[in-house]
Amino acid sequence: MEDTYRHKGMRNQLVKQIAHKGISDEKVLEAVRAVPRHFFFDSAFTEHAYDDKPFPIGSGQTISQPFTVAFQTQLLEVQPGDKILEIGTGSGYQAAILAAMRARVYTIERHRDLYKKSQQIIDKMGFKRIQFFLGDGYEGKEAYSPYDKIIITCGAPFMPEKVLDQLKPGGYIVAPIGEGSIQEMQRWEKQKDGEFVKSSYGNFSFVPMIKGKH
Repeated sequence: MEDTYRHKGMRNQLVKQIAHKGISDEKVLEAVRAVPRHFFFDSAFTEHAYDDKPFPIGSGQTISQPFTVAFQTQLLEVQPGDKILEIGTGSGYQAAILAAMRARVYTIERHRDLYKKSQQIIDKMGFKRIQFFLGDGYEGKEAYSPYDKIIITCGAPFMPEKVLDQLKPGGYIVAPIGEGSIQEMQRWEKQKDGEFVKSSYGNFSFVPMIKGKH
């Protein structure tokens, strides 16, 4: 895997695009600038890596649009050392962005092929702050809970109760919620009494969150 001056220049252009669309958190923009997105693409498709568009990665899944990754990450308000649960590893790109922001990432993928492939890519990139799990995202990962932040990167028909239970008071969960092809991006903040305050941030389109593992 090679990261050339050309790739870095394309990333700089991508950062300008997503900043123009409303991403203002400098730490998020720096992570997008730092992580080579083309590493997550098969070599035949690397020319698409810095388009601000989603792209198929196999198993019926996509690598999310860079703006969407940055938007969800910005809503998380990531701090160095945060313990973050990600549901839906996919390509591994979102996990790499979080790790580049010095978070500790626990990421779950239900598709065995993607689970293996994303680990191989991340290992080659040298990230040490990411732990991978094959499993059902609706169950979360209770063994490592509670988490400072949780991110769901697939369209959930509802907010999973078990996942909510694994969030620390004061923490955020960011997820696209809704049935069908369009979901509403939501952020739920857990209060000290265990109740949640919910905010909405517009409509997005994600592949569906499915129970079980494959």
